[in-house]
Amino acid sequence: MAGAATTYSGVWKLFKLQSKRVNVMAIALVAILGSTSYLLGVWQNSGATYAAISAASVFSAAPCDSASVATARASKFSDFTTHLDFTAHHAADDSFSFAPAVRHFPSCDAELSEYTPCEDVQRSLKFDRHRLIYRERHCPEKAELLKCLIPAPPGYRTPFQWPSSREFAWVANVPHMELAVEKAEQNWIRVDGEKFRFPGGGTMFPNGADAYIDDMNRLIPLGDGSIRTAIDTGCGVASWGAFLLPRNILAMSFAPRDSHEAQVQFALERGVPAMIGVMASNRLPYPSRAFDMAHCSPLPHPLASIWLIKFPPFCSSSNPDSAWYTKMEPCITPLPEVPGIKDIAGDGDPQLGQQYRYHNLLDMNANLAGFAAALADDPLWVMNTVPTAAKIDTLGVIYERGLIGTYQDWCEAMSTYPRTYDFLHADSLFTLYKERCDMEDILLEMDRILRPEGTVVIRDDVDIVAKVKSVTDGMRWDSQIVDHEDGPHLREKILLAMKTYWTAVAVDRGKSNAGS
Repeated sequence: MAGAATTYSGVWKLFKLQSKRVNVMAIALVAILGSTSYLLGVWQNSGATYAAISAASVFSAAPCDSASVATARASKFSDFTTHLDFTAHHAADDSFSFAPAVRHFPSCDAELSEYTPCEDVQRSLKFDRHRLIYRERHCPEKAELLKCLIPAPPGYRTPFQWPSSREFAWVANVPHMELAVEKAEQNWIRVDGEKFRFPGGGTMFPNGADAYIDDMNRLIPLGDGSIRTAIDTGCGVASWGAFLLPRNILAMSFAPRDSHEAQVQFALERGVPAMIGVMASNRLPYPSRAFDMAHCSPLPHPLASIWLIKFPPFCSSSNPDSAWYTKMEPCITPLPEVPGIKDIAGDGDPQLGQQYRYHNLLDMNANLAGFAAALADDPLWVMNTVPTAAKIDTLGVIYERGLIGTYQDWCEAMSTYPRTYDFLHADSLFTLYKERCDMEDILLEMDRILRPEGTVVIRDDVDIVAKVKSVTDGMRWDSQIVDHEDGPHLREKILLAMKTYWTAVAVDRGKSNAGS
């Protein structure tokens, strides 16, 4: 091995010399190119000719004193006549904005604090009084819709927690003393300072609603689960429904809107399911076979003569569940053939019912009422609405599950008083009504039926949620958009909002201005 190394030692030294020579030449070439590029750049930016640039001006010795340095720098940069332009020449017009301008909705007059658009007392006087048609739903035209926020009455306070709300309500929230005077002998309602007190009496149960229900239980088994839903006609202040709630029976109470008694308003303030309605020319907005039991207060019509009539025929309608502006007929609705549904859809928040604020809940697009079913064990109730625009009518299934609900066209106002619900849930509602009516009209109706400091959860496509937020920002709502539970990459987003507390200003000298 040593001999082999000695034999090729001369060749190895020659290779090392050539390698060093190549490296030196490469370094020199790079240095020349770098210097040339630098000098060319200085010439282009200074505007001077190549002849004016000399090695002395570029590599001149720096003076020692600072004054000379400043003078030299000033004289050097004074030769440059070209200025850099940092202005953005590709910017869009300042008047263009990707986010729509926020429209701030004013407050309505204080006298509209109990406004019910489709059951307006003044508008109803224009309609026929035959069969109480004038007391049915008569919604305003498009040009008549209010573009303002319904205020809470002066002095409005957060309602009592359940079950205290069954016994008490603030006078300022429902400022109607007439019913306490008119029904004083029947023990419906009493005035106790700033509070209304509900002793539990009524026209049909002078000993109290609880004792009346105990008497019913001797004839009808109310505790075995066979009766889950009931309807209360002419409900008064809904004491019957209020005392059925602890027995796990949901009673839908309804009564017409009148000029002074406000029966449904008292029921809702107490935390009892109720709606404005009347038996007139149209069917009630519930499907066939909706309720397990019906309760009727004394009616002005003699029912005995009705039952003496011969057995009426069956209805020939192909859709027995049709109940939205459907005329009543003198016939009996046959039992529909309903296929069994085994799948349960939807989900809820098991912590929601443990918070005292939420007792009256509304699901604006209920589907199969999975949201309400998930909250069935909590001390609250959910009004499930099935939009008339939905592709599948699921309200019958909702009642089969022992829950309550109603049909609703969200292009119109709901048959309820302002400040009815503590919590609104809207899943894909605005996608459903995207081509049917204005988004802001639906949101203004949501604001009307939502209590101050109530909560709204809206789930929809990200583009729609962004548009919804642009409207709610002008409605005195505090809101934010959050991602879907399954991650930020899904297009479905969630808008969480809370209606801020504000009331109307007390009326003075005939003025009815509202303020915050």
